[in-house]
Amino acid sequence: MPIKTFAAIDVGSFELAMKIFEFSGKNNIKEIDHISQRLALGSDTYAHGKISPKRMDELCRALKEIAGIMKSYRVDAYRAYGTSAIRETANTTIVLDQIEQRTGIKVEVLSNSEQRFLDYKSVAFRGETFRKIIEDKTAIVDIGGGSIQLSLFDNDVLTATQNLKLGVLRVMELLNRLNAKSSQMESLIDEMASAQLSTFKKLYLKDRTIKNIIVVDDYLSPYVVRRFGRDPSKAIATLEDYEKLMDMLRSQSRSQIASNMGIAEERVPMVFISAVILRRTALMMGAEMIWAPGVTLCDGIAYEYAERNKLLVDEHDFEKDILACAVNIGKRYMGSRKRAETLQDITLTIFDSMKKIHGMGKRERLYLRLAALLHDCGKYISMINLGEASYNIIMSTEIIGLSHIEREIVANVVRFNHVPFLYYEEMSARETRLDKDAYLVIAKLTAILRIANCLDRSHKQKLSGIRAVLKDNTLVLTVDTQEDITLERGYFEEREGFFQEVFSVQPVLKQRKQF
Repeated sequence: MPIKTFAAIDVGSFELAMKIFEFSGKNNIKEIDHISQRLALGSDTYAHGKISPKRMDELCRALKEIAGIMKSYRVDAYRAYGTSAIRETANTTIVLDQIEQRTGIKVEVLSNSEQRFLDYKSVAFRGETFRKIIEDKTAIVDIGGGSIQLSLFDNDVLTATQNLKLGVLRVMELLNRLNAKSSQMESLIDEMASAQLSTFKKLYLKDRTIKNIIVVDDYLSPYVVRRFGRDPSKAIATLEDYEKLMDMLRSQSRSQIASNMGIAEERVPMVFISAVILRRTALMMGAEMIWAPGVTLCDGIAYEYAERNKLLVDEHDFEKDILACAVNIGKRYMGSRKRAETLQDITLTIFDSMKKIHGMGKRERLYLRLAALLHDCGKYISMINLGEASYNIIMSTEIIGLSHIEREIVANVVRFNHVPFLYYEEMSARETRLDKDAYLVIAKLTAILRIANCLDRSHKQKLSGIRAVLKDNTLVLTVDTQEDITLERGYFEEREGFFQEVFSVQPVLKQRKQF
């Protein structure tokens, strides 16, 4: 295949970065340039809630230079993403429009879960080292300018992820407002981190010990990679190594630290904040080893582009991680795992039998699985307002790998499984980002989930098997059971009308008794 040149642009909280990549065949990706420029957008956003006109001018000038560099490389495609500094401004839409009008570069804003998922993918594509490390209990500590993300692995599976407002620039702005002295810095950062980390430990760790930490950041990681010979697979430090680094950061002047670490002096305070947060996290988890794979968001952007264009084959099952997160959310809110799995099997049987009718694909199938796994999470809060409570839980809980819109699709499917369906005009009156395409996905998945839910209405898992056959305009659902399904049949007849409305297909329930 011909060589493709791709540019990944990260409009970050502290700097604007671009990496240029070449793709020459499947799984053959090569970084050919890396450009970065300090641009502390987060200093404005976290302190004042908006990006100042002066900072906007700096950003647009820098992006014009980026555009010129892309032209010189004859870039075939690019993706430019903004993170929390743009995401949290009060006037995000105006900022994005100004950028495109003044520079010609279209910047899209990543939700936090999308951003962290790209970072996670960039780590996973480090291959054998990543796979070997996550065989033990492992945490990814993703330290950004606005927040940090803690993601826990157990036996190769992502079991929990949580975002904490402990980003480096956010902490630095708070320290500036407090007029903190140099001698107070570590203790203040440690206090802030401990307050949030102790809650995280109670909710997700309890008595578990995490053996390995994978750190993703733009502050410490570059130094650790250089310190251990420039090979990311070998950038592994013991806790004892890390304490030596902390001693150096505590005892030396800013200029000495900058010289020893090979960084600009202006970056030293951010390196120190990141180091203290990481140390407190490692101690809280009982970690023995820290790996810095040296990846950035730009790497994740490039991998995402390569996946979508079939230039790269996944070696890690990311869908499995998304589903594992949903299972753990259900467990946290006392959901019935056995019923959730039964409901998942029924919904997928119906979905797969109707591919020619519904026109949905692999991603929508994932939404349906998530909705089945989370279908009753709201009962933890309210048995009466189950639909709204479930919706609020899902919308308030990050599922790494899903965008905000995707999470809203899943939340609405779960909600409308329990409450009357809202048509597009009614839904548009509510505060929502959903367009007509997303609305239609919600309608279709809701229709399937409702029918599936009827078939286990007693919560007794009566069915030993189910078959779905689509013929003409009829979907025949044949269930194998010797049980009395009068209750299931009654609910089925009550809900079949919406299914027929959405698909123009009549669902029919048949029972085949086993002998």
